[in-house]
Amino acid sequence: MSNISHTGRDVSGHTGRDISGHPDAEEMRTRHDRVISGRRTTAMADAPVLLVGLYCAVSPWVLHFTANQPDLVTHNLVIGIAIAVLALCFTAMPERMTGMSMAIVALGAWLIVSTWVVGQSPDTGVILNNVIVGGLAVVLGAACAGLSMKNKKT
Repeated sequence: MSNISHTGRDVSGHTGRDISGHPDAEEMRTRHDRVISGRRTTAMADAPVLLVGLYCAVSPWVLHFTANQPDLVTHNLVIGIAIAVLALCFTAMPERMTGMSMAIVALGAWLIVSTWVVGQSPDTGVILNNVIVGGLAVVLGAACAGLSMKNKKT
């Protein structure tokens, strides 16, 4: 059996505990700074998106349209949960979710249009609710997409 204990030497031939002389030290610092700064900016934009998603999910019970719009109840619940889950994923892994940034925008746009597609002659309160929540999702989703694109470029 061979001795595989740590000898204090890495694969680059560098010895000692200080990595400042390591050939990749500057690149590692730059990447670390980019990832850390990206998490902070996207997390600040994703918190309102999470709240919009949660409100969308509970809005049928808040506005009491569960009896006259049963299809919209299920629809708003599913779309709201989807928006909230996307916001949580963007907060947890912003560097991996850049390609999915526009999904919130698409869900917001669908939420606006679906009021008339899914609902059966919705009243003014239901229309205003879905248009406002959908509009907020579109704006906040575009902000998240812009921030993640900006962080990806730097």
